Amino acid sequence: MIDHAIAALADYGVRTGLIEPADRVWAVNRLLEVMGLSDYQEPAEPVREMALEDILRELLDDAAARGVIEDNITSRDLFDTKLMGVLTPRPSQVQARFHSLYAESPWMATEWYYRFSQDTDYIRRYRIAKDVKWVTPTAYGDLDITINLSKPEKDPRAIAAAKAAPQSGYPKCQLCRENEGYAGRMNHPARQNHRIIPVTIDGRDWFLQYSPYVYYNEHCIVFNSCHTPMKIERATFRKLLDFVKLFPHYFVGSNADLPIVGGSILSHDHFQGGHYTFAMEKAPVERAVRFPGFEDVEAHVRDPSTERA
Repeated sequence: MIDHAIAALADYGVRTGLIEPADRVWAVNRLLEVMGLSDYQEPAEPVREMALEDILRELLDDAAARGVIEDNITSRDLFDTKLMGVLTPRPSQVQARFHSLYAESPWMATEWYYRFSQDTDYIRRYRIAKDVKWVTPTAYGDLDITINLSKPEKDPRAIAAAKAAPQSGYPKCQLCRENEGYAGRMNHPARQNHRIIPVTIDGRDWFLQYSPYVYYNEHCIVFNSCHTPMKIERATFRKLLDFVKLFPHYFVGSNADLPIVGGSILSHDHFQGGHYTFAMEKAPVERAVRFPGFEDVEAHVRDPSTERA
């Protein structure tokens, strides 16, 4: 059965374009190495197409049964990311493909990159599908409600292991560029299947990635190449406008640089965007705003509460 699962994962890589058919034998051997196996028999019959979640579950169950990994959620997440890292192209290849598509259309580039981030299992489709989302009418207009169920619950054994693990300052946070390809540890997620795209924002080096926990369509993060704190200032508006010039089909926004915003990583300058229309954008216009000297700029004050009438 384990030979079938390894073959199925290699076939998945070919089918999704993560690897070329010529890479398949190499991929099988790399997967055997990660699994701690030295023997393999190619299935005599074509392997039936399996869902990625099912393939990885078989491989994880086998690795746990043989003591290759601890049987807890964190260890499993670290290990299946390592397996997917075998199939994930190098950063230079991903960047070249993205920029080639971007030359044709920014939309084509992000469309491919979002699908790629799911195919590599960086965005786990089968977990995102568990999230609960709905639109509810209120006195202040329709509101988007989401309950994120895709983040795995912490296993008590994993929490204890993370506490006992040696502390490390690398990467400095989960947004740093050094996460790309990082093997992870009990208190930091694995990122062998993570690829980021360089962009220029306000004349400086920034990067684009997607959030592994998608709250809305194509939920992306654009972050400073340097680990520098969030700061809302005049330059913030230049950065935001630079981003939407690069990706006019996306919106982009920023949390406040205050602790009350919740789960945002305030230690690293970043914004969040995506391809989605929020309730705020659909709210009725209360009044237009004009700026003398900037007649080509159109702005509105929106007030959803006017719908109460």
